[in-house]
Amino acid sequence: MIGRLNHVAIAVANMDDGLKVYRDGLGGVASEKVAQPEHGVSTVFIELPNTKIELLEPLGENSPITSFVERNPAGGIHHVCYEVEDIVSARDKLVAQGYRILGDGNPKIGAHGKPVLFLHPKDFLGTLTELEEA
Repeated sequence: MIGRLNHVAIAVANMDDGLKVYRDGLGGVASEKVAQPEHGVSTVFIELPNTKIELLEPLGENSPITSFVERNPAGGIHHVCYEVEDIVSARDKLVAQGYRILGDGNPKIGAHGKPVLFLHPKDFLGTLTELEEA
């Protein structure tokens, strides 16, 4: 079921700080900053030869990553994202095995315009895991 690693998401309090590291320091190619109001974040993707780094910045006071950034003011790994061929089939198989899907369990459209789901970190070795339909 699990496909390739799509991205590793790093939450930052300030996007400019993340860009200083990944674009300016490491020489990564950065996308434009895009507000994702339906997810409460702004995103920038750093393209790598084999995957991407997603920089996440809180968008608004009710951002779901605000408490994470408060606990990790210097930033930190927020989640990993894996591709799956069929997100509904993957969800159904995981739920049948007792894994928990965050939210209402239905895919939402993610930053790449594709359906995504988030899996409960307590079921995945303490790691918030995102699935994105390939």
